[in-house]
Amino acid sequence: MKLGILPLARPTFDVPFAELKLKAMLRELDGTGHEIVGPRGLLMDAASARRAIGQLDAANVDGVLVLQVTFTDAGMAVAAATALDKPLSIRAVPEPRVGGRLRLNSFCGLNLASHALGLNGREFSWLYRDPDHDMGNLIEDLVSGKSVSRRLKASPVPAPSNEGERIARAIQGRKIARIGEHPAGFDTCAYRPDALSALAGIEVEALELSDLFDAARAAPAETTGKLRAEIATQVSGLDAVDQAELDRSLRLKVGLETLRAQGGYDAFAIRCWPETFTEYGGAVCGPAALMGEQKIPCACEADVYGALTQMILQEAAGAPVILTDLVDIDLGDNTGVIWHCGQAPYSMRDPQAEATATIHTNRKAPLLYQFPLRPGVVTYLRISQAFNTQQMVLGYGEMLRRPLAFAGTSGVIRFSRDAGDVMHDVISGGLEHHIAIAYGDHRATLRGVAGALGLPIVEL
Repeated sequence: MKLGILPLARPTFDVPFAELKLKAMLRELDGTGHEIVGPRGLLMDAASARRAIGQLDAANVDGVLVLQVTFTDAGMAVAAATALDKPLSIRAVPEPRVGGRLRLNSFCGLNLASHALGLNGREFSWLYRDPDHDMGNLIEDLVSGKSVSRRLKASPVPAPSNEGERIARAIQGRKIARIGEHPAGFDTCAYRPDALSALAGIEVEALELSDLFDAARAAPAETTGKLRAEIATQVSGLDAVDQAELDRSLRLKVGLETLRAQGGYDAFAIRCWPETFTEYGGAVCGPAALMGEQKIPCACEADVYGALTQMILQEAAGAPVILTDLVDIDLGDNTGVIWHCGQAPYSMRDPQAEATATIHTNRKAPLLYQFPLRPGVVTYLRISQAFNTQQMVLGYGEMLRRPLAFAGTSGVIRFSRDAGDVMHDVISGGLEHHIAIAYGDHRATLRGVAGALGLPIVEL
């Protein structure tokens, strides 16, 4: 084969580490006997990726392999799939769970691409494996299309239950404030207002980021001072972060409360980056954790269906929830890692571990919480739009007591099924990268909710 490659990355991740992984993948590909064409360096912006797609088109390659070296949005994977009518495959790579920053976040990039390609009806093969391990026939299976993704078959809409009907009625008429639009290439966070209204009777009001920033800047110093004192009783390290940036971050919490009082909102879906850092100068992750503890869901990346998912799970659990990413699967350990910057509600911390204040690992500003999640049974949920079909994705597992896998708030989970099977269903099923998690087994209640909302179910 003449195999065209697109090594995708972003400069906000660990570029030297990404370059090492890319070299290992290139050595691996060079040993296959196929003709490898395309750039052999990281493509870290859309312009360079589009030029490379044009070069592969001119070279008349037999297949295209996206090397998902770090996290990127789905834009360039979709662009390659659209421009090149060739078999498409994606290779992502794990990274060690050593408690530091999420250096690559490659799995999440694969997850975003899988959802976007599913929405576009584009088949692809995929592989998530470290290039430093024995591959056997996995690379050949990848590029030859033997590991093509397949749409998951959902179970029929179940019968509604009394509790399911109660929860469906409880969320009717609730309001989500969408602050800013979802980032480009985050098809996982897109939504259609008419479909959402028909499904759950939810109203979405669109606000601008400037509305939040203005409310935050107007926050009284006395109010933010009291908030800082309250947080200091929970976490250590507040004095170690930049104090001006910390103040701006805390003001975002007050700003969200102000907007909520003005608009009567029940949840938020916030375009959290890059503008909260680049235009305003403070992280909204810590404020989102504080709002979550108050049972006011805040979905990152303006993920409206993520906010809906949180509201439903919160009603079922009667407790705070977190909207999080699945960022790693370890087949040998049979576990996965859920992670999101640092926005887990404080009540989800492992009481045996210290909770600290920290900064965003890519954008370098506070306030984020840092702690491992506490052990215990968990339910995970997503109201999904995979393959342009509304459905409930439901799963169950156990959060293990493990050292912090990645900086921020994260937990190691052992699923009720084999981790490899869960990974297969997430990627091949084109599921969204955000899932909501609550402690306890709430599957029976949520099946009843699915029945009340008329949703088929995919159980991971």
